[in-house]
Amino acid sequence: MSLTIVGLNHQTAPVAVRERLAVSQQDLPQALLSLLGTDDIAEALILSTCNRTEIYAVGQPESIVRWLSAFHRLPVADFQQYLYIYQQQDCVRHAFRVSCGLNSMVLGEPQILGQLKDAIRAAQECGTLNSQLNMLFQRTLSVAKEVRTKTDVGGQSVSMAAASVKLAEQIFPKIADLNVLFIGAGEMIELIATHFAAKKPKLTTIANRTVSRAENLSQKLDCTANAVGLDRLPEILHHYDVVIASTGSPLPIVGKGIVEAALKKRRYTPMFILDMAVPRDIEPQVADLSDAFLYTVDDMTDIVNSGKASRQKAAKQAEVLIEQQVAAFIDWQKSRLTVPLIRRLRDDAEQARQFVLANAMRQLAKGVPAEEVLERLSVQLTNKLLHAPTKALNPNAFDEEDLTDAVRKIYHLQEDEE
Repeated sequence: MSLTIVGLNHQTAPVAVRERLAVSQQDLPQALLSLLGTDDIAEALILSTCNRTEIYAVGQPESIVRWLSAFHRLPVADFQQYLYIYQQQDCVRHAFRVSCGLNSMVLGEPQILGQLKDAIRAAQECGTLNSQLNMLFQRTLSVAKEVRTKTDVGGQSVSMAAASVKLAEQIFPKIADLNVLFIGAGEMIELIATHFAAKKPKLTTIANRTVSRAENLSQKLDCTANAVGLDRLPEILHHYDVVIASTGSPLPIVGKGIVEAALKKRRYTPMFILDMAVPRDIEPQVADLSDAFLYTVDDMTDIVNSGKASRQKAAKQAEVLIEQQVAAFIDWQKSRLTVPLIRRLRDDAEQARQFVLANAMRQLAKGVPAEEVLERLSVQLTNKLLHAPTKALNPNAFDEEDLTDAVRKIYHLQEDEE
């Protein structure tokens, strides 16, 4: 079975599709074990972020597609057109490009590398990685480090967190005059909250299912921040000009009705709402409200593309390094496949040697002259070693040019001249 990737991302599928195929951190162990229990899949890793869901496996792509359908209870026809499938060399290249941020919405962004490391750790804990994927991801992390060390592909990148602040500033002139609410307390919210905190908002609040996590995050920020539970959202939402959500919830946390009630209490003062979650935390219908400016991760493209020209130049250098590393990995794979063949060939030769040697020892024990025994031994050994290639080169074999050329090459034989 070959290295395979089946996935979809922000370039191939809208958020409405991506959220239906996302795998939450909570469901990841179950998904990995289920995937490994599928026919024709020997190793597996799942990378699921707001911008992509990718299955890395040693197995058949058809089996992975069927698993996606069964696990998410979706007909294949609902998502197949959005999928990409890579195998062997293309799979290796894609993994390397993803780790370097060359396949991200923000070219060169570093966050994907952390997410990939988390995915590797989860697969290792579930025991779904073996020799091939282990080596692939060891090389992948090494390539990412080399690219970031030798090129400036991440030097000018605009992070999603920085882009969030820029988007808010397009609607409101000054962050310092705003009340900002963050829903969730994970890595994405921490990154975004850190950027907003630098602008010193008038009021900052973090709402999370586990209040202690919200309190921990609020203490890290360079501003005064409050921590509340998600159950308080209906009573406090109207106080906030900016609402940014990113949780691991499989269902929306903020519905149209809650936002509508908040706008009414605000006397329809506009609210900027950014949903960074996949699946989405904010009901899409909120966008229908005239004073609610709802954005998703897919709306960030124009902002994150600022400075793209300088990053593209560095990306070309990174692509050259990646191609070199792809070739090196494929060479390693080939050598890995050759080693067992060489071992088997030597084992067969050793068995032949021991067989004729045993015969020779019996002949010597019977008193047969040593010269005669050695002659028989040499003939028997020659016949045994040449039996397999001679049998393969039957009259029909000369139609198989690759085979005859291989024999000539192995034994350093020249073609007979006319």
